[in-house]
Amino acid sequence: MRVLGIESSCDETAASIVTDSREILSSVVLSQTEAHAPYGGVVPEIAARSHIEHIDHVIMTALAQANCQWADIDAVAATTGPGLIGGVIVGTMAGKAIASVLGKPFIAVNHLEGHALTARLTGDVSFPFLLMLMSGGHCQVLQVNGVGQYKKLGGTLDDAAGEAFDKTAKLLGLPFPGGPAVEKAARAGDPKRFAFPIPLKGRAGCDFSFSGLKTAVRIVALERKTSTGISAQNVADICASFQYTVGEILMDRLHNALQLASQTDACRTLVMAGGVAANQFLREKIKQKADEFGFTLVCPPMSLCTDNAAMIAWAGIEQLNLGKTSGLDTEPRARWPLAM
Repeated sequence: MRVLGIESSCDETAASIVTDSREILSSVVLSQTEAHAPYGGVVPEIAARSHIEHIDHVIMTALAQANCQWADIDAVAATTGPGLIGGVIVGTMAGKAIASVLGKPFIAVNHLEGHALTARLTGDVSFPFLLMLMSGGHCQVLQVNGVGQYKKLGGTLDDAAGEAFDKTAKLLGLPFPGGPAVEKAARAGDPKRFAFPIPLKGRAGCDFSFSGLKTAVRIVALERKTSTGISAQNVADICASFQYTVGEILMDRLHNALQLASQTDACRTLVMAGGVAANQFLREKIKQKADEFGFTLVCPPMSLCTDNAAMIAWAGIEQLNLGKTSGLDTEPRARWPLAM
């Protein structure tokens, strides 16, 4: 079975063809980084217009790379939320149109579920597993008991980890996207120079908070700003200290989540997914905590951590395997929580 996946929830226009035997026949991702770089973040209107302009070409390229014809496609899966609604509408309508013309099933996919199930595409991870999902707009810990079966253990009370990275980069004059820029700058810095706060440290529960850390970074940066800006070493030290603190926050909150998950004998796998999972420093910190509790850490390949359509196609396959499809009247949505 070959499923066409379409992703357009933020600033990547993507299409992919994946088989039910876990083979990624093609995965095309068109980034809009250059278009949004002057603004230090994603501009929804620019993103939506870019999706409209490029989605046809991206889909056709995915077909060509997979050496497929339209007749070879068995179903179409598209991100139907959550995300920037303009982009979500573009991808959803494209997916519906293709499914309608081909007379094939359409599957509306939750973008977050795409991230959640990627480990089953690349590593055949069994249910249940513990999921730490971290991206620019989301930061939560869930127990994944099956497709569509998510128990939320905790989430961010304010900002997401990825957003904190992006805002820190913008504050320090680093390029967009902020996550990779901060990680790169941090390699030349002292992670212990600035003692930033660790919100909620030692408290019960699995919730996160990053707004206080962002404020502390801003104060330190402004104190060291001169008429010529912030020195390269100060930038590196701030990035290193910020990244170190994010790691401490995640370790503290994850400790509680792993304790809860340990009560279920069948759950011994921790999956780290989303764009922030591409950060090597944080991966190593999370692995240390997973090892402490006897959990196996599984992280998707770098190319599948950030937004892509292969994960959407696979999530569609997971639903099809359960006999689930969506109507062509399914509406795109800006908000769509995996679990309450």
